[in-house]
Amino acid sequence: MRDDAADLPKHHEATQSEKLVIVASSLGTIFEWYDFYLYGLLATIISARFFSGVNETTGFILALAAFAAGFAVRPFGALLFGRIGDLVGRKNTFLVTMAIMGLSTFCVGLLPQYASAGVAAPVLLVLLRLLQGLAVGGEYGGAAIYVGEHAPDNRRGLYTSFIQTTATFGLFAALLVVIGTRTLIGEEAFAEWGWRIPFLLSILLLAISMWIRLQLAESPVFQRMKAEGRTSKAPWRESFGRWSNLKLVLIALFGAIAGEAVVWYTGQFYALFFLEKTLKLSGIGANMLMAAALIIATPGFIFFGWLSDRIGRKPIILGGCLIAALTYFPLFDALSRAANPAQYEAQRSSPVSVLADPADCSLQFDPIGKNKFDAHSCDIAKALLAKSGIPYSNVAAPAGTIASVRVGATALPAPDPAAPDKAAAIKAFQGDVKAALASAGYPEKADPARVNTPLVIAILTLLVLYVTMVYGPIAALLIEMFPARIRYTSMSLPYHIGNGWFGGFLPTIAFAMVAATGDIYYGLWYPIGVAALTVVVGLFLLPETLGRGIDEEAQR
Repeated sequence: MRDDAADLPKHHEATQSEKLVIVASSLGTIFEWYDFYLYGLLATIISARFFSGVNETTGFILALAAFAAGFAVRPFGALLFGRIGDLVGRKNTFLVTMAIMGLSTFCVGLLPQYASAGVAAPVLLVLLRLLQGLAVGGEYGGAAIYVGEHAPDNRRGLYTSFIQTTATFGLFAALLVVIGTRTLIGEEAFAEWGWRIPFLLSILLLAISMWIRLQLAESPVFQRMKAEGRTSKAPWRESFGRWSNLKLVLIALFGAIAGEAVVWYTGQFYALFFLEKTLKLSGIGANMLMAAALIIATPGFIFFGWLSDRIGRKPIILGGCLIAALTYFPLFDALSRAANPAQYEAQRSSPVSVLADPADCSLQFDPIGKNKFDAHSCDIAKALLAKSGIPYSNVAAPAGTIASVRVGATALPAPDPAAPDKAAAIKAFQGDVKAALASAGYPEKADPARVNTPLVIAILTLLVLYVTMVYGPIAALLIEMFPARIRYTSMSLPYHIGNGWFGGFLPTIAFAMVAATGDIYYGLWYPIGVAALTVVVGLFLLPETLGRGIDEEAQR
């Protein structure tokens, strides 16, 4: 632990007015994250409203893919707005990003549904998600740099950790609005039309956010560079055309951000989807459990930001990635047991398996909605289990074998697709399987009376604490890694590749892996693998930045 933290150089002492500016900046960012996260919270409903032309499993994965589309373009937003931020300033750039975000979110609440507009509905939805992604690509870098360039050098981890809380507070605000609306109008009305209300409310938040941001002054570091004529004339070329800086971009991406991203999205999004889709809790029940975990764990961002000013950024970030990679499997297993004990017990007393010729089985994912999964007996069996959210194992059978579903000791042959009256045979088979599952104790929904609420909240809180470890110090690390003249561009691109691609695609990838294998835990291999990669790369290549000055003078 460093004993000389108080003696670290300071580019200035933060005044009271600057502290208020930092609070105002953070508050504006909370509203922007609220906009971005609404879609993720309502993915199940959006799946039904905008992707109803495909089978249920595919619809949910496509809804997650549309969620991920907003993340896919974040690096492009980082390039666009990062360049503008390095050329013209931090403040004006994130005023533009905020306006794009708020208006796009508001328009989601006005979109027609698939039932009335057909394929135009999901196309318009994806276009708005792309605009949101571009806006977020320019938002984070500006807000984090703005706060970091106001903070004293020896408290930068603490100050920037408040910006790190904004994503969680934005998620929490979205949860509160969703829960409140669902409670007020009821689940049926919310699913039918009430889901639009949280999106439409964003126009009020946009007005408040714009007013807050208009009160802010420009970053003192940028003002000084501009006054002295030292701002970059070509931020892209300086950031990515010079190996000395490009190398830092790659190290930041693979040695810190990629792992941080998958830990973040596993703890705050995949866990929520897992509760609702796999463990079959009600939407409002899953939201309330996650909201409770966020309330308890959010101070961790501040703690780990503060701690990084004492012991460094690197050990905390890599430590969080390592602990997450080692404990995800037992934690999600415990979450299954606590949230839906009936399903957990049934899985162990009467495991489900599909005995089939592997060549007879398709991937249970159909992005264009043309496959009904009834051309092969294996597909008929797996489609039913995937739609029902039933975990199963795969048992290879000799070529030409008609597939069968085994529930405990009960074997149920799937219909032969070549047999006459295939539709009636499939319907009878589905009824037989559902009856066998019910007899074995598999519930259609989690029983609220049997949910071990304290244990579920404790597990979710631990998952969110992992998030606070890896995310709390990350802004300070990135700000200190890159030169002030190209800081906005240099740190924004790896941040949004990491969080936009490695993190944003996580729910889609993980649930597609689950659908392909039938193993409800199989999707965890993705975040575990990425987090482990980050630990290895970061351990050997990531620099410790604690104590670095961030002015141009300090860096020369």
